[in-house]
Amino acid sequence: MKQKVGNLRWGIALLIGIGIIINYFDRTNLSVATKPLMQEYHLSSAQFGWVLSSFAWSYSILQIPVGALLDKIGVKWLVRVGTLIWSIATFMTAAVGGMGLIILSRILLGAAEAPAFPGAAKATGYWFPLHERGLATSAFDAAAKFSNVIGVPLVALSVTQWGWRGGFYMTAILSLMYAVAYWIWYRDPGESNKLSETERAYIVEGGAQESGEAPGGVGRNLGYLLGRRKVWGLTLGFAAYGYTFYLLLTWLPGYLETQMHMTVLKSSMYTIVPWIFATIADIVIGGWLVDFLIKRGKNPTRVRKTLLIVGMILGLAVAGAGFTNSPQVAIVFITIALSGLAFSAPIGWSIPAIIAPKGTVGLVGSIMNFFNNLMGILAPIITGYIAGGTGSFGLGFLIAGIVLLIGIFCYLFLLGDLEQIQSPYKPNA
Repeated sequence: MKQKVGNLRWGIALLIGIGIIINYFDRTNLSVATKPLMQEYHLSSAQFGWVLSSFAWSYSILQIPVGALLDKIGVKWLVRVGTLIWSIATFMTAAVGGMGLIILSRILLGAAEAPAFPGAAKATGYWFPLHERGLATSAFDAAAKFSNVIGVPLVALSVTQWGWRGGFYMTAILSLMYAVAYWIWYRDPGESNKLSETERAYIVEGGAQESGEAPGGVGRNLGYLLGRRKVWGLTLGFAAYGYTFYLLLTWLPGYLETQMHMTVLKSSMYTIVPWIFATIADIVIGGWLVDFLIKRGKNPTRVRKTLLIVGMILGLAVAGAGFTNSPQVAIVFITIALSGLAFSAPIGWSIPAIIAPKGTVGLVGSIMNFFNNLMGILAPIITGYIAGGTGSFGLGFLIAGIVLLIGIFCYLFLLGDLEQIQSPYKPNA
């Protein structure tokens, strides 16, 4: 009789996914409050683009240092401290007066949330065998999309009822509750007393990454990884995805409120449509289908790279939104684009745990996420200037399509086979 393996790892995946949902509540609340904030502080679209990007300033700069810290001190403590600080930063945003202090609060929020995604990717590498990595990764990546399904209308309702500050207080309380939950329940597999020996063996034998610091030190490993074509193929391809993702994450509600002349509440109802489809595509295609095909004996590299590139090609539909005055047609184009990008994203996030030398998953994930979040700075600013200068978001959507074409090229010709990079450094070197 087959021995029952246990499902503690899926409980950990759920805990991480809930954290990402709340994490993205804190990111999107500013986007939902675009119109009232622009009116209160008399901001142009170009100026508000800078405000929207302020979160990504500290978030992107800290990605590589955070990756090194994740590899050195582990996921548990870095994410514990981060969740507490991001809760405080969200409270600050609601409490302070003046746009300068709001920007400062967003910069602090970006710094505090910097470990969230690389930490989730590293924890997934610890907790899941390779043949479950697709669904496990989509559990936290889809959470980023699903947060907009429930978060955007929830924040919009709060803004409508209590003003824009009410939306920030609401998300701050949720963040603090999650900080307590994570502190209590998250442990790495090696220190979890709830993990059965059967499930532990199942995870390890399935090819999970081992915890521990990489030989060679942070500086030498960083230099070595930056010299690998495979790392650059992943990094630049994922950054291209990030440009369109952050454009839509930051400007979609504002685009509907300003160019399509919708109220905050109505724009939130339109906004959730593409995010619903994105969530489904993320889990079903980027997660379940990847694992299903690999379990059926299909070549893992071919499965992952094919779906990765197909998703990016569908993302090109974002350019179509720039050539219509109909909000319904625009949402169809954006839904197609976001759904494709959504199922490519968890595949991208699963790759660091596959290709990174032992002990460098956090570092590879952070290199990737650093450039991804540079797009989180550029996309809102560039789009804001375009919208302010032309009175339309059309050119902004077209530029997003061009960036995606560059990303497709990088995935096709630079990434190569998805195999672990061999470290040149020996233990105790």
